[in-house]
Amino acid sequence: MQIDYANFTPLASFAGGALIGLSAGLLILLAGRIAGIAGILGGLVNKSPDRTWRALFVLGLLISPWVWQLFAPLPSLTMVTSIPGLIIAGLLVGIGTRYANGCTSGHGICGLSRFSLRSLIAVLAFMSSGFVSVYLIKHIL
Repeated sequence: MQIDYANFTPLASFAGGALIGLSAGLLILLAGRIAGIAGILGGLVNKSPDRTWRALFVLGLLISPWVWQLFAPLPSLTMVTSIPGLIIAGLLVGIGTRYANGCTSGHGICGLSRFSLRSLIAVLAFMSSGFVSVYLIKHIL
């Protein structure tokens, strides 16, 4: 296995992970809410009474590329699949989110940090299905 040093960004990855952890921690400490994107967006779409913080959270996600550009150029985007492939992938992620009763951020970041068995099982399912999917697409199909 070789490391692609042109795309090896440990400092940016560490900073991104630290910011995600900080925002998840602040949200649970200050608002008592879990930073699961599916739940946040679902409450926003379903017109939950606490839409203000949900809208601000989503707005923060949307403006983050512009904030990033203040410090460094955006990484290049390379799409290696077709539009139908992206649609199928999006549908599978949506179905998985419904079955798991939460998304990768809610289970993987917040659930695991709370030692939730349900989140551990969900993350194992997410990761293993991702490994199998990549293997099938890259090596079998």
